Amino acid sequence: MLSDLEIAQRAEIKCIEEIAEKAGIERKYLELYGNYKAKVSLDILKEIEERPNGKYIDVTAITPTPLGEGKTVTTIGLSQAIGKLGKKVFTCIRQPSLGPVFGIKGGAAGGGYSQVIPMEDFNLHLTGDVHAVGIAHNLLAAFVDNSIYKGNPLNIDPLSITWPRVVDVSDRFLRHIIIGLGGKENGFPRETGFDITVASEVMAILALTTGLFDLRKRLSKIIVAQTYDKKPVTAEDVKAAGAMTVLLKDAIKPTLMQTLEHTPVFVHAGPFANIAHGNSSIIADLIAIKLAEYVVTESGFGADCGMEKFMNIKCRYSGLKPDCVVIVCSIRALKAHSGKFKVVPGKPLDKGLVEENIPALIEGSSNLAKQIENAKTFGIPVVVAINKFITDTEKEIEKTKELAIKYGAEDVAVSEVWEKGGEGGIELAEKVIKACEKDKNFTFLYPLEWPIKKKIETIATKIYGAEKVEYSSLAEEKIKLYTKWGFENLPICMAKTHLSLSHDPNLKGAPKGFTLPIRDIRISAGAGFLYPLCGEMRTMPGLPSEPAGTKVDIDQEGKVVGLF
Repeated sequence: MLSDLEIAQRAEIKCIEEIAEKAGIERKYLELYGNYKAKVSLDILKEIEERPNGKYIDVTAITPTPLGEGKTVTTIGLSQAIGKLGKKVFTCIRQPSLGPVFGIKGGAAGGGYSQVIPMEDFNLHLTGDVHAVGIAHNLLAAFVDNSIYKGNPLNIDPLSITWPRVVDVSDRFLRHIIIGLGGKENGFPRETGFDITVASEVMAILALTTGLFDLRKRLSKIIVAQTYDKKPVTAEDVKAAGAMTVLLKDAIKPTLMQTLEHTPVFVHAGPFANIAHGNSSIIADLIAIKLAEYVVTESGFGADCGMEKFMNIKCRYSGLKPDCVVIVCSIRALKAHSGKFKVVPGKPLDKGLVEENIPALIEGSSNLAKQIENAKTFGIPVVVAINKFITDTEKEIEKTKELAIKYGAEDVAVSEVWEKGGEGGIELAEKVIKACEKDKNFTFLYPLEWPIKKKIETIATKIYGAEKVEYSSLAEEKIKLYTKWGFENLPICMAKTHLSLSHDPNLKGAPKGFTLPIRDIRISAGAGFLYPLCGEMRTMPGLPSEPAGTKVDIDQEGKVVGLF
């Protein structure tokens, strides 16, 4: 069996100018990065603004196991299938972080015969956007410390600085550090740390901005610290926002690539979904939806994470309304949600997950039921995609179909896009296209005018299934502070584990009666949301015992090997 990388490297790849022409993008809007990828100028928005919008499809999932359940594969395969049906289609997905690529997850370009190519470029530096985000972020960090060092004209309290450094490598040793050692010439000692670059608010801003001047405005609002009299200090205050905008002037343009079947793909931005909002850029969607009949995008992790934020944050800022939600599930993940089996990356799957087990499937299907309910809360029709694995039995597949319809899905289809590419997603594509024509009544989960606590508690009870919310004294203080500063009307971006509907990764299925703990609430004023921390959250991952990067190398012909 060929690896994902071998499939990608053996595939025919077309010049990106040909992909652009078929997508309706004129050559004058392309900025080439070699033969197979290109930035697209935002000037195109003026030309296409009067065109009608295509249908807008969000691919999400049940709560995944640590192995993932094939959401990106389904996103790309569905797009290829829509293309095979003779429709103009565009895929919009995130750029992966090098941390997970060289850590546990490996590549994130899809898999099998549903991938974005060149796969190596996609998973590595691409067009340098993540690095641009890191430089812009770290420039602001340097400006903050330098302002204090040079007489502290802004009266910044050094103990209040909330802006760390970032690097796009999973490095647990950088989580908590001391800087400024070595005497007065080297600054002043203080505690700080590093986040992974994609956890930066700058990345969240890049994903939510609608243009260059909006980007400048959002960057200026970033809050980095407080003064001694408890007033916010912003990127504009330290005079960094202009330079940050300049550093991001190319990163704001989406990168055009192609699938294995040569349908167009925008790869742009990469915010985490368990910390930030976990969706690709608004700009990519705004361009794609004017060029294609169908736009397929993907929100990170389960419907309780990325999809909820797609609806309440991304759609709120973009003004776009989805026409269909696709919920990806796998038989093995449904059985895992029975709570009877443990999935550990790098270790063989429990026999109960790869052998027929209808009782475990039924028990774990409570998670599917809740995620269908979550999607329908927003008034959008739901199609369930069963990502088929070789170990799935016909009885298990039929039972899953039966349960999906029982739980309120508009339709359900088996997806074999990993093995068969677009051909393996024709049934799914037909049902998604049909669902897109259904009447819908899109609605947000909450109005922005609600108090901060009411918005948090609505997400906790309606989406997660919590009975109540418990706030730490720190969280209570932050609510008062942000209300005093005038930020009480921002949307909420919950930071919690992606491995459970709750805050506890060990609670599988659809837990009920639990109390959701809010230990802190932080602000991304530039991105435009408040993010409560539910339990302990890591903004800098660590490497596993055997990092995926240990397998990555170059062969005797100079080709990349070892990427998943």
